[in-house]
Amino acid sequence: MNQPRTNASDTAGRPGRRATALRQALGSAFVRRPLARSVVRHALLRWFVLALAVAVWQLVARAHGSVYFPPPAEIAGHARDLWFSGPAGHLFLTEAAVADILPSLGRMAAGFGIAAVAGIALGVAIGRSRRVYALCDPVLQFARAVPPPALVPVFVVILDFGTPMQIASIAFSAVWPVLINTADGAGNTDPLRLEVAAVLRLTPAERLRFLILPSALPRIFAGLRLSLSLSLILMVFSELLPGTANGIGFTLTDAQSRSDLLTVWAALVLLGALGHLLNTGLLAVEKRLVGKGRTTTV
Repeated sequence: MNQPRTNASDTAGRPGRRATALRQALGSAFVRRPLARSVVRHALLRWFVLALAVAVWQLVARAHGSVYFPPPAEIAGHARDLWFSGPAGHLFLTEAAVADILPSLGRMAAGFGIAAVAGIALGVAIGRSRRVYALCDPVLQFARAVPPPALVPVFVVILDFGTPMQIASIAFSAVWPVLINTADGAGNTDPLRLEVAAVLRLTPAERLRFLILPSALPRIFAGLRLSLSLSLILMVFSELLPGTANGIGFTLTDAQSRSDLLTVWAALVLLGALGHLLNTGLLAVEKRLVGKGRTTTV
């Protein structure tokens, strides 16, 4: 019987291919290991710098002994007693935390959510047409240049004091970074990819999903980060106005009127921690979505 012939090049090539695949697998493993170590070192370094700054603050405040500059240990203890010493069933939140922190976060979330949805929708609609974008750009730049706190009296006249005024002021001031960045990102979609989409006869919805939004995602998240910071600032500022009965801004004003400096410092530290946590969460979402958007192809 005739035996099947074996190609000599295949026989010689199989060990070579296996060796190449093995080297590639080992190489990728060795690349991932230093990368993981680098990430861990970077995270440890960041926490070390923060701990060092807090330690220096503690030493300087103890040495100075001023009631206007309390050490961070006292501030943290006061914040815990004031907001985070509640029962475990309530996530350790006290009644003061429910009355002050949650309403502020609710107002900020509502204003930021409205700004994000409106900014992305209008930005995509404007950025898809270069002519429309050129016509609207002066108006957008003018609106962005107006200081957000200067608009609060306008909303007070229109809506009076209260939660609707606070949410409206946050949303109107935070919408511009999202809108402008989204319009710029949508307008800079690769023309070649748009031509390929036309050849493939993609529908407008498919172009939006597979081309425009993935291309604009980095700029969208840049605008969202700016809007998040503005939302936090406007949330505090709107709660400093008369007619507010709760919130972190109200706690600041009330503590200042009573010369309760520990509560003032605790509120400031709380705002910084909230801003950092919210920004970290947004960055985590950005890494997932932007990474996915960059690999999207027609």
